[in-house]
Amino acid sequence: MADPREGLPHALRPHASSARVVRRLPARTGRTADWPSGTSAALIEHLSSRGISAPWEHQALVAEASARGEHVVISTGTASGKSLAMWLPSLNAILQDDRAVTVYLSPTKALAHDQATSLSDLAVPGIRAATYDGDTPNDERAWVRAHANVILTNPDLVHRSLLPRATSWARVLRHLDFILIDEAHHYRGVFGSHVAMVIRRLRRLAAVHGSTPIVICASATMAAPEATAARLIGSPVTAVTDDASAHAAVTAVLWEPREAMGASPHDSAEPTPRRSALVETADLLADFVADGQRTLAFVRSRRGAEVVAQRARDALHDVHPDLASSIATYRGGYLAEERRALESGLRSGRLLGVSTTNALELGIDISGLDAVVVAGWPGTRSSLWQQWGRAGRGDDEATAVFVAREDPLDRYVLEHPEVVFDEPIEAVVLDPANPHVLGPHLAAAAAEHPLTDEDARTWFGETAPDRLAVLAEEGVLRRRRAGYYWTHKQSATAGVDLRGESGSPVRLVEEETGRLLGTVEASRAPATAHAGAVYLHQGISHVVTMLDLDEAVALVRVDDVDYTTTAEEIADYRILSIDETTTWGDTHLALGEVEVTSQVVGFVRRRATTGEVLGREVLEMPERTLRTRGVWWTASDAQVAAAHLIDPIDIAGAAHAAEHAAIGLMPLIATCDRWDIGGVSTPLHPDTQRCTVVVYDGHPGGAGFADRGFEVAARWWRATRDLINTCRCDSGCPACVQSPKCGNGNEPLNKAGAVRLLDIILEHAP
Repeated sequence: MADPREGLPHALRPHASSARVVRRLPARTGRTADWPSGTSAALIEHLSSRGISAPWEHQALVAEASARGEHVVISTGTASGKSLAMWLPSLNAILQDDRAVTVYLSPTKALAHDQATSLSDLAVPGIRAATYDGDTPNDERAWVRAHANVILTNPDLVHRSLLPRATSWARVLRHLDFILIDEAHHYRGVFGSHVAMVIRRLRRLAAVHGSTPIVICASATMAAPEATAARLIGSPVTAVTDDASAHAAVTAVLWEPREAMGASPHDSAEPTPRRSALVETADLLADFVADGQRTLAFVRSRRGAEVVAQRARDALHDVHPDLASSIATYRGGYLAEERRALESGLRSGRLLGVSTTNALELGIDISGLDAVVVAGWPGTRSSLWQQWGRAGRGDDEATAVFVAREDPLDRYVLEHPEVVFDEPIEAVVLDPANPHVLGPHLAAAAAEHPLTDEDARTWFGETAPDRLAVLAEEGVLRRRRAGYYWTHKQSATAGVDLRGESGSPVRLVEEETGRLLGTVEASRAPATAHAGAVYLHQGISHVVTMLDLDEAVALVRVDDVDYTTTAEEIADYRILSIDETTTWGDTHLALGEVEVTSQVVGFVRRRATTGEVLGREVLEMPERTLRTRGVWWTASDAQVAAAHLIDPIDIAGAAHAAEHAAIGLMPLIATCDRWDIGGVSTPLHPDTQRCTVVVYDGHPGGAGFADRGFEVAARWWRATRDLINTCRCDSGCPACVQSPKCGNGNEPLNKAGAVRLLDIILEHAP
């Protein structure tokens, strides 16, 4: 049988042994349909001029369902024409009634601007499309409110500008025919729960003004799209999931980084150290660009994206100096003018290689990509396929590479490729009934228009009337015969951040020039913008000299350092309430509310190339208290003894190792990232009087991840046990039980004890 690695593209062949798994995804021929009945001849003519002579079958199905008055979700692959599926019925409505209005919502500014450009290029007479976001000047905003019939914006602007100022938006609300929700799978966790409330408020206020808009959601492939979209918009939804579009063949590769220079021999007891995923990705990006392949490299962090781009430029400078300038970084935190310039370079082809965060997973439409490299598990299967889907647009074959990090989840994926190729996409987790989300949005809805119990139940769910009563008791709302009213002078939306952030973003300012480099979220600032932290901007390293949380500003200076920094954080917790419990023999599993107290206490400097620890420094940061949802198991003294754990340090190490590995694998069971969740373990917790391991949501009130963990606990913890047991290391490594965000410096850890303890814990699991 032929080795599938023989078919690798030229850029990957020099190190073909790193290709652990190679799958060829065959080309797919498309299936077209007739234009839906009632489609405007002018629209058909303009689409034909763009080379679209007929819609794909799934595009026609969306138009037909919306014509029947049904809300729709289209859940198909990247580059399958989901955008046209959304726009076809809404543009047709405008051409039939020039008063009709469509509001388009996207999670990123880049995507909204890209869609606006596409509509402008289409040049359909009567379509007055305009973006409305934080970069829109005031005079243009007034024009949009008065004249635009296609408004491209984001949930944040609807929340803060449109809904609280209904009088200014009366024309739009009165004639709102369609609400288009792009990249709907991105609305998960706390952010998704907030957006679900915003959509309900928008639909309610439209109804108050006499319109009943149809909602069309577009999403990458996801599990249960019908139920997920219904939870997002608050009404039943028709799902269109059969992808009838054509797609080029793609060679998909699971890639293990090469052995590090000077690595120990293969007969060593420990596994051979390997190059970091960032270094490997930078080399692959440079190799693809040197071959003339237009390539995106997706990197998990802003700093990582900068590192990959700079290393790729350095690698090309020696062999193809003319190509070094064709590589750039694209990420969040850049100023608007920088983003626009980079987007222009991508469209024109001036940039051949771009290292990006997931800002381009949901961002602009890029055609003609030859390769995509994903550095480390991007959080979900859905994100991986969305990022890989950027490759292969057009008829030319393409390459999609996943580069594994030394991380529990990445290692598990390498050993179990069926996780990528054969298992279904995760369900999107969001919880609109979260009281920390529901309460503020009920208050905002009452400020927009008086809210009755019936109104609240209809638009916001069965728990809403009880929550209204609580808000009235707390003095947030005032109850009168006609309903609940907001009676305060300040805006009801002032304290509600849809993205779960508290406090203003921290500005990163160059100390010598006063130039604003970018921003970082307030909650992340203690860990990423503390004094001594390294911050990269367009390949130039800076060191933070001062962080002022009260003023939300951090000063940085240019400093060419060869190390990175990682914050260390400690945490403790107490159990506030228990909602659900179950038992596996003597193992107790529970779900409920917990209060977590955490504090950044220091940071570690590591050499950029090897990860070698160069030193630690102490920090004094304020404590952070978080009331959230958690899932935990407890083990009895007898179970601990049966696992041959006697010494308290051994017990603590076993529980600690199990906690780390479980956090690393949770993204396989819920649409979360390991940075969305946290965990704490203790050999004897005062609230349970037993050995206890808890994993909790990293957002106030919870995000649904812990609830999902409780639902599939047996599968989750079995995978955790298997991961630890099959890792080739002796005492624990980053690929199994060591965590990059452990506040205790990954001490103590007891790998063998964790396997024994989990064997006992799972002995009677279903």
